[in-house]
Amino acid sequence: MSNPEQTLGVTPPISTALPTDAEKRQTEALLKELRAQGTFESQAETDKRWAVLADLQRITDEFVKRAAQEKEPHNSILIRDARGRVFTYGSFRLGVYGPGSDIDTLVVVPKYVTVKQYFDIFPNLLVEMAPPGAITDLTPVPEAFVPIIKFEYSGISIDLIFCSIQSLRQLPDDKDWNLNSNNLLRGLSENEVRSLNGTRVTDEILALVPEEKTFKLALRAIKLWAQRRAIYANIMGYPGGVAWAMLVARVCQLYPKATSAVIVRKFFTIMLNWPWPLPVLLKNIEYNQSITRVAVWNPKIYPSDRNHKMPIITPSYPSMCATHNVGRSSMAVIQQELERGVQISEEIMLGKRPWKDLFEKHTFFTNGFKFYLTVISSGRTKEAQNTWSGFVESRVRVLVQKLELHPSIALARPFNKGYDRVHRCKTDAQVEEIQTGNLTYMVKPTDTAANGNVKSESKVEVKAEIKTEDGVAPEPAVPLVKEEPNDVVHLGTVPLKPEDIAVKPEANDDDADKVKLEDIPEKEPEIEIYTTNHYIGLQLVEGAKSLDLSREVDDFKAMCTSNDIFKAELMGLTIQHVRNFDLPDDVFEPGETKPVRPIKKKKRMAEGEHANGPMAKRQQMATAPPTIKSEH
Repeated sequence: MSNPEQTLGVTPPISTALPTDAEKRQTEALLKELRAQGTFESQAETDKRWAVLADLQRITDEFVKRAAQEKEPHNSILIRDARGRVFTYGSFRLGVYGPGSDIDTLVVVPKYVTVKQYFDIFPNLLVEMAPPGAITDLTPVPEAFVPIIKFEYSGISIDLIFCSIQSLRQLPDDKDWNLNSNNLLRGLSENEVRSLNGTRVTDEILALVPEEKTFKLALRAIKLWAQRRAIYANIMGYPGGVAWAMLVARVCQLYPKATSAVIVRKFFTIMLNWPWPLPVLLKNIEYNQSITRVAVWNPKIYPSDRNHKMPIITPSYPSMCATHNVGRSSMAVIQQELERGVQISEEIMLGKRPWKDLFEKHTFFTNGFKFYLTVISSGRTKEAQNTWSGFVESRVRVLVQKLELHPSIALARPFNKGYDRVHRCKTDAQVEEIQTGNLTYMVKPTDTAANGNVKSESKVEVKAEIKTEDGVAPEPAVPLVKEEPNDVVHLGTVPLKPEDIAVKPEANDDDADKVKLEDIPEKEPEIEIYTTNHYIGLQLVEGAKSLDLSREVDDFKAMCTSNDIFKAELMGLTIQHVRNFDLPDDVFEPGETKPVRPIKKKKRMAEGEHANGPMAKRQQMATAPPTIKSEH
């Protein structure tokens, strides 16, 4: 339990003033609004989560026993003492989860259990030991940088990662045993260190705040604000859940006796005026350790660390930057949203506005930009699309970085989540139409449970992770490829399986007068295509008349399709330019107003001037939108 009298953080508090009655009332109003916004789940739902975790612990113990028996079948003592541990991290462990949230979960095992055994044994064991039908959407991802098994357990989404502790022959038989000791990192690879540090960082954050209850309520508010304003997603270049938690925790350290409402109000002011790239630290970084070879964040040594624009540093050893993905445009957007937060929160604390105004939805599609790029990944099967769209999603920020360097682009803002859609068509020509953004063949939500929906605001799923420095996927060498205009990465034709070919029964002579099956036209087989669209809003520099993005688009497509993940017969990738009035209807929620095509007003020409005369040309130049070339 945190000690409210203890000084926490790398600097003394700004204020230790006790809360006023007015501040307490605002905190009560904040709690009431967060409940009204649906950020809390029922006790029954929470109890269900704990029951699922108890089942996972039981399954994990059995998994380790089977692994031990496979490793040393005649070592009865090893098998008898074999056990594993299930830990959580992220929003669940922080205590700020809500309805529909997933549970980020870590399986910790002794040194003799291998990753291969994890993927060979655990998935089947899940199905075997869970209640019938409880396990759905079971997806092992052994190729991910951090090996992970994804599934739903009784409707609760679980992301289960794995770590084998190389310094322990057996795990302690102690329910209070934790991962806080740095010595547990000895002998671990970088991906294993990252696996353990999910739980270690979460525990450290909770230990470094003066009052957990105040912190958790304030964090719920900031999470909801960031999600509603579409600035919540590490993979797309915004702070993720852990980064926002560390920012709130730092404000709690600076105002250790403040109420949650005051923490929220101070959060906006402090972070708006933070002197970036000065890092946000919850405690001093631990250097000069020889426990692991994983690099500790140090801008004095590593040039890549010096390039971080908004460094928020994890407190657990080895300290890392949780916001290495934040770029110039996303940081500018965050600053704009912090300014808005300062203005609204000031008026809220003065009693002039309600808390709900802070949580109003973003205007990314309704009033954000005139021009957008949409990155469309597509797949012939759901499994192929899960892998491919996850990889493309992890690379969108690379395209954004390239767009930011274009002299005609002032801002390139990626939306923080993608839109999954399902389409059914009958010809390869229609497949090409779908690849280029045509929604004519899209399946409506009522037609299939698998229809594309917007990805969860609480967490944008990373379906495939690739290793690099700072945990960022590496950028493979981009071949010098020049594609023809409107070139499309085609989806190949997948041959039908024998069981998919219709078999016509033989006609019975006694049924000569009846309608025969062969006389009934067969239904033409349908092709099912899965797509994921990611949108990037473009703000052009003043006076820009044209914008050629063919080079940026070509390089991005070549980079993605040259990766081993890409299978030309199953997957596709296109990038399209979209005007705001041509955005698809499903990006707008009920009650939102979709932009409409502007009506060009014909100005009255000066007397005696021809329609193609100087004045008409000047008017055309003044009113015509810039030309954007991107479909390469």
